[in-house]
Amino acid sequence: MDNAKQHNWWYNQLFTNWKKFEVIYVSILILLQLVVYMIVPDSFIGMISGVGGVLCLVYGMKGRKISFIFGLVQCLAMTYVAWISHAYGSFAMDIIYVISQPIGWYMWGHDDATHSFQKNTRRWIFIGAFVAWAIGWVVLAALNGQLPYFDSVNFVVSIIAQLLYILKYKENWSLWIVVNIANVLYWSILTVQILIGATSIGSLGANLSQVALQAALLFNSIYANKVWASGEADNEGGAGK
Repeated sequence: MDNAKQHNWWYNQLFTNWKKFEVIYVSILILLQLVVYMIVPDSFIGMISGVGGVLCLVYGMKGRKISFIFGLVQCLAMTYVAWISHAYGSFAMDIIYVISQPIGWYMWGHDDATHSFQKNTRRWIFIGAFVAWAIGWVVLAALNGQLPYFDSVNFVVSIIAQLLYILKYKENWSLWIVVNIANVLYWSILTVQILIGATSIGSLGANLSQVALQAALLFNSIYANKVWASGEADNEGGAGK
């Protein structure tokens, strides 16, 4: 902590107080995005979305405000990817994500501690998320969106998870795990559809970058759930002011 105070805010946020394991897995996740782009280099925007998403959630796992800067980059890029893929639930959610980034920046600047709900409240939040998913499925199916049962998870459950994330409630990561699993399946199916010629909507590179991103975010969400439960994310993960 003393070492962190010797540097400016940017340095503290980006480079201080990292575990060796964290550095290794962040490097692997970013490398995965670059490898996907080199294999199918048809979507530079998709690659930017992937790298930005990894950095956003990794710094979010550390409880650091800088995550919202990377989040803004990721959301803007992902909005484009979702639009060309006709993933309307994802597109709507990404618009909300863009708006939520400055709100999150402001909120995290006024409260450095993480929070947790009582068991009964937590149960009702998860029940509410399930009901919202079912309603979203019906709405997106009516709009002829692709795979609405998965896209609804990304749309409505993500809204709840993002709200809890902005308010620094630990339960956000449990919901993100559900969202990330659904998204891995969603983008994998869209990728297979392009490969077998079942659809011409979207691009192979963009879809593959999202598969890699969601797999990375799933791993990060599982690890972040542990980090936030231990209190390590309090006070910006030891990054100082």
